[in-house]
Amino acid sequence: MAILEIKNFTFRYPQAARPALKDISLSVAKGEFVGITGPTGAGKTTLACCLNGIIPHFQGGEATGRIELDGLSIFNKSTAQISRLVGSVFQDPEAQIISSEVEQELAFGLENLGFAPVEMEKRISEVLELAGIPDLRHRSTIGLSGGQKQRVAIACALAMRPEILLLDEPTSELDPVGTEEVFQVLSRLNHEHGITVLVVEQKTEQLAAHAGRILVLDDGALVMDGEPWQVFARQRELQAIGVKIPQVTKLAGMLGGSDKYSLPLTVEQARIYIERLVRS
Repeated sequence: MAILEIKNFTFRYPQAARPALKDISLSVAKGEFVGITGPTGAGKTTLACCLNGIIPHFQGGEATGRIELDGLSIFNKSTAQISRLVGSVFQDPEAQIISSEVEQELAFGLENLGFAPVEMEKRISEVLELAGIPDLRHRSTIGLSGGQKQRVAIACALAMRPEILLLDEPTSELDPVGTEEVFQVLSRLNHEHGITVLVVEQKTEQLAAHAGRILVLDDGALVMDGEPWQVFARQRELQAIGVKIPQVTKLAGMLGGSDKYSLPLTVEQARIYIERLVRS
């Protein structure tokens, strides 16, 4: 069953000469892990803002077509209603974290929505475990690493128990270790707890390794949609629009790989593929 449905959606910012999004149509089923990528200016962040209510509630513009969450138009929902369906995590965790202690940060949104203390305690303990950071509960937010701060931001979004976890470039300011920490958490949330994950990301190695489906935007249009191997098999097209191809996939393509079984997406898959080539 589709949890998100977008049909012929076009959006233009005020005074803009061209639409930021052009005739987007797609459907996302409950429990999918979808990666969204594309070159700078492709419309990725605009699409994310349309899904979490920033557009049209805080950013005006002209929109046609429809976006539905759980079968109801997102444009007929308040920001509070949307936040209970879509939990958002942004590029810079510093911009989201406002409290001096992790526990206070997790409690902030729940307090504003009037949750009882018993329910707040239950949810805080639960999301700390889900995000893999129970040891950070009483830590100061100031001394956390970038990866830790982003996992706190993910925990805050999860505290609202959203249907969809939407992340916009969540690892853009993180080093490789922090990046992998975040993607491991997202994979676990998706595979073990069935949370629908949509992540806008330019680090295609991580998308290839963790997402079950990749969407590619270019100049506001959806130009590719498929399993990671299907998308990254189109190497010339991706290079032409400026999308980075995972290094191991690029290498396999140079060695003749062209299908699901000969286009590795991870280092481990590449090792197996090369061993198989050597034996043959």
